[in-house]
Amino acid sequence: MADTGLFNNVYNPDVLSCLANLSNDEVFTPPDVVNDMLDMLPQELFQNPDTTFLDPACKTGVFLREIAKRLIKGLEPQFPDLQERIDHIFHKQLFGIAITELTGFLSRRSVYCSKFPNTEFSVSLFDDEQGNIRFRRIKHTWRDGKCVYCGASQSQYDRSDDLETHAYEWIHTNKPEEIFNMKFDVIISNPPYQLNDGGGTGSSAIPLYHYFVEKSIQLNPRYLTMIIPSRWFTGGKGLDDFRSKMLNDERIREIHDFINAGDCFPGVAIEGGVCYFLWDRDNKGLCKVVSYANNEIVAVSERPLLEEGTDVFIRYNEVISIIRKVKSHKEKSFSQIVSTRNPYGINSADFKKMKSQNSNQCYSVLGIENNKRVIKHLPYSIVQRNFDEIKQYRLFISKADGAAGQIGYPIPARIIGKPVVAKPNMVCTETFLRVGPFSTEEETNNVRDYMQTKFFRLLVGARKNKNMTRSTYSFVPIQDFSKPWTDDELYAKYGLTQEEIDFIESMIKPMDLDGGDDNGN
Repeated sequence: MADTGLFNNVYNPDVLSCLANLSNDEVFTPPDVVNDMLDMLPQELFQNPDTTFLDPACKTGVFLREIAKRLIKGLEPQFPDLQERIDHIFHKQLFGIAITELTGFLSRRSVYCSKFPNTEFSVSLFDDEQGNIRFRRIKHTWRDGKCVYCGASQSQYDRSDDLETHAYEWIHTNKPEEIFNMKFDVIISNPPYQLNDGGGTGSSAIPLYHYFVEKSIQLNPRYLTMIIPSRWFTGGKGLDDFRSKMLNDERIREIHDFINAGDCFPGVAIEGGVCYFLWDRDNKGLCKVVSYANNEIVAVSERPLLEEGTDVFIRYNEVISIIRKVKSHKEKSFSQIVSTRNPYGINSADFKKMKSQNSNQCYSVLGIENNKRVIKHLPYSIVQRNFDEIKQYRLFISKADGAAGQIGYPIPARIIGKPVVAKPNMVCTETFLRVGPFSTEEETNNVRDYMQTKFFRLLVGARKNKNMTRSTYSFVPIQDFSKPWTDDELYAKYGLTQEEIDFIESMIKPMDLDGGDDNGN
């Protein structure tokens, strides 16, 4: 048995603070964030020798390690002998599932002070080499080329035994309760966020984190807390059902929302930010929403997660009050004049391969090349749909513009790129959405000016995800576009208070109609 003095020396959060900065691929959690999450739990849990804890996605073991530190202190009255206390905690209360064999070694080293807890170097001796932090190599279950559990592509992840499958045990079973054959009082984790399936990253990759949340709720613990990307609030591939379940679940009693993921994970960029939440099985009610910006709390409120008449989570109270005033006018939604994805059926990759032609049988095609907006003259045959509107005026707006920011990060944020006026015989690639069509150039210019108001961009920002769609514009009302609109006129029309106006002015960056670079900045 190892000297328990080693236990006190190894439990140094600085080591895992460094590890938390190493990878964007598997985001490690800094100890201070873990302790903020643990602070949401009733602290008497750490004084109860029967409380059980599970991390179903161990990476560094930091969650179990920080829980152990609290239990070691809280259980001292029941177990005065330190070794007896440690043995009870590690054998009876702490359990983990590693996401890879390597993170299993790392987690056991962090928690037991040895990657093999059946050796003399472990602070608590187990009969086997994994202890209560297990790793099992799991295979995907393929059906029609996709995994039935996580949606992974068989062509990408049907691998030989010497390669990692990324088939995580917790979400590749219908009966998670059988993994340890027990129930848990607390499930806590920072699960894998996504799986690159060859089609992109961020919101266009396959999300995984929601499966970990849903599987944990299926096990029905007393408490569940996880830190996950915030993009489920408004969008994200395959997240509509998850968002609906979460926003309608009154057992979610706290959400701590970080628009800038760097406030939790220094040096790591996660589009849309991150959040951690507390799900309390036995206590329904309003949710305490704590919003952060630049590492500071900027707002605290108690409210339902789902605002009446919406289908997304709105981060700021000021935005909720503005949306309510807009909705009271019962106007048509601007989303009705925004196209679906790829309005003319022009693939961006094809656009990049083609050279501009000198012919009167060509359309002017707006696309992106070398990260800049360019216009090429390409044959009529490149257009696959919506031929009837090409002779009219329209506007093109970027579908994805992460650099434009979101409400709250950066402050102020631009929200959208610069709209482009499309004259007759001009089309765009799938990189853009179409707004319109309009009958005159004057009307088109008025719509363009409206889109650049701070009022318009705040309402877009309320739903913005990295990849914007028609629904991103659903909070925005349509105006009478026979005239131009200014922010002052819009503030007056919707009866905004000075506090609401100040919020918009502070959060939304001015937009120069004639300035900006080729990327809409």
